[in-house]
Amino acid sequence: MKSGMSGLDDSELERIKMRKLMEMMRASSQRSEQPKKEVLDHPVDLTDEDFDEFVRSHELVVVDFWADWCMPCRFMAPVVKELAKEMAGKVAFGKLNVDENPRTAARFGIMSIPTFLIFRNGKLVDALVGAMPKQRFKAAIERYLS
Repeated sequence: MKSGMSGLDDSELERIKMRKLMEMMRASSQRSEQPKKEVLDHPVDLTDEDFDEFVRSHELVVVDFWADWCMPCRFMAPVVKELAKEMAGKVAFGKLNVDENPRTAARFGIMSIPTFLIFRNGKLVDALVGAMPKQRFKAAIERYLS
């Protein structure tokens, strides 16, 4: 049976509709297979084992190398927490206890704590050493936002 204006018969229209539907379903499933970027609003505790994966899986990462006994580290902990909330979706913050994870600390030559390493696209781009005011810390990180 012919369809009025187009000159196509109903079976041909059905085939076209089915083909389009299949294309849409394939495109939809491909989108859902892509990993969803996790928005972190808190610093993540890292270990020697998961450090590299964390750094690779986020565009901009700040890692706080710290220890329990370090007073400047304790001073910076709430600052890191606040910035993780303020910069959620733009920057992923991690914390690595140097006493519990000596391999990663040694690999990056961490000699003083707190040390904050900034990674962009998995590559080390900056290191900040010592306690500092929140605004100075935030400004140093914001230089790497694009």
